[in-house]
Amino acid sequence: MIHILIADDDRHIRELLKFHLEKEGYMVSEAKDGNEASLKLERERIHLAVVDIMMPFKNGLDLCKEIRDQYDLPVILLTAKDQLIDKEKGYFAGTDDYLVKPFEPRELLFRIKALLRRYRMVNSESISLNQTIIDRKSYEVRIKGNTLLLPLKEFELLAQLGSFPDQVFTREQLIELVWGADFEGDDRTVDVHIKRLRERFAGRTDDFVITTVRGLGYKLEVNRK
Repeated sequence: MIHILIADDDRHIRELLKFHLEKEGYMVSEAKDGNEASLKLERERIHLAVVDIMMPFKNGLDLCKEIRDQYDLPVILLTAKDQLIDKEKGYFAGTDDYLVKPFEPRELLFRIKALLRRYRMVNSESISLNQTIIDRKSYEVRIKGNTLLLPLKEFELLAQLGSFPDQVFTREQLIELVWGADFEGDDRTVDVHIKRLRERFAGRTDDFVITTVRGLGYKLEVNRK
């Protein structure tokens, strides 16, 4: 059973979300502050965390960074502010998604299901983007039966973006994930590789597109067919 942690200092929000999540068949744990959330993560097997940014003792951004450093699970940040700077802070902290209060519980459920699907994709040997297959075992990209071989870093960058459709990655995150924390080059290296990927797939397929999220970074979007 999927186990979800709700970390929010508002008891009414915790109870509301718990009601809807349990109705969908999820197991739910609650935490009223950041410190309690850290203990829950340490002691219980959590598959996804819904975290409010404004919490006592340890705020949601710090908790999100902690989760990124110590665990491999998706995070949805909740906030009362719909400002670009707040979203930027959230994505830099490592959140997978962002939801502004007030929101409909059904919208959170949709986002949770989408995130869990993305994380399951990461554990598979191949990534399917419509008719484009990214094979992480053979390091090949197959498009309608045709094989495309990419330089290693371009392949790893595409696989990283393709594993998490619609998730925004900052340049700094992509540098660390693809080139490693010890990389000493400029983060504009990401821009160069993104440009090359776009050029390679232009005219070959419309299965997906790599878009620029102004002020934040990049994301891969799968086109609906």
